[in-house]
Amino acid sequence: MLILECPCCGVMADETELSPGGEAHLKRFGPGSTDQEFEAYMFARKNPKGVHFERWRHAYGCGKWFLAARCTATLEVFGTYPAQVGAPPQDLQDKIKAKRPEWKGFQ
Repeated sequence: MLILECPCCGVMADETELSPGGEAHLKRFGPGSTDQEFEAYMFARKNPKGVHFERWRHAYGCGKWFLAARCTATLEVFGTYPAQVGAPPQDLQDKIKAKRPEWKGFQ
């Protein structure tokens, strides 16, 4: 079972208390974008085997959105952080790199 710590309220919650929100750190395209940009935003998602950044909502807790870094192959959770950031915190990236030397870094 997947257990994540909500960085907003500090509660350790299992996946039954959370709602997944898909891939994190997507560049959103709206009015004025090309058809190709909008199509890529709507339908193209990474599906890596390894480190992945995701959006989660603490649905049965504080109700806030947050982001998590985890390995899709092993379900290892590297950490969580607030949703209002543009990139994962550097200390989290360093932790991932230490555990997964093959990781190429956040793009």
